[in-house]
Amino acid sequence: MTAPFSLPDGFRYLPGHFDRPAQAALIEAVIAATRTAPFWRPAMPRTGQPLSVMMTNFGPLGWVTDKAKGYRYESHHPQTGQAWPQMPLALLQLWQDFADYPAAPEACLVNWYAPDSRMGMHIDWDEAATDAAVLSVSLGDKARFRIGGPQRGGKTGSIVVSSGDVVVLGGAARRCYHGVDRIYPGTSTLLPPAAFPGGGRINLTLRRVNLP
Repeated sequence: MTAPFSLPDGFRYLPGHFDRPAQAALIEAVIAATRTAPFWRPAMPRTGQPLSVMMTNFGPLGWVTDKAKGYRYESHHPQTGQAWPQMPLALLQLWQDFADYPAAPEACLVNWYAPDSRMGMHIDWDEAATDAAVLSVSLGDKARFRIGGPQRGGKTGSIVVSSGDVVVLGGAARRCYHGVDRIYPGTSTLLPPAAFPGGGRINLTLRRVNLP
């Protein structure tokens, strides 16, 4: 008999951590941020293949990628040249409550998943502070989040995350492959259509980049 998949140590799932008003406040913060740091579609290194998600960032640093320079953190938006907007206080509080790390987050990647967007299995490993947890906040439509082990192609498990849920990848889970299989369109009314045509899901990912 094949053993069932066991979630890795350091994985925490906090369903419904943010209530509806708190979710709406975070979406308003995202909308405000896009006035100076608009969503753009990054590209994969080497191939230049566009990602299926649109991105922007909060914080002193922002995660970016393109064909020429690959995955990295930059202090300014790649198209506007402006500094990234400040991180919302609610996210700083989330980090303080659950990251268990002696320094503040430096980047919050904002991913906008359209109904047909996906995120392939990957490990967040572009940071020097790989001992710091990664905190992920789901807003909008439900999504199927998949996590495996430290080797690509191994056994995986999945959970359906809803708007307001938080996932913490710390400890061993920090070094595990994870991704998003699918979005469940129309499962949330949180995202205003005027700002997010077609709806979808916003994912906020808090990271510490540099060692303290």
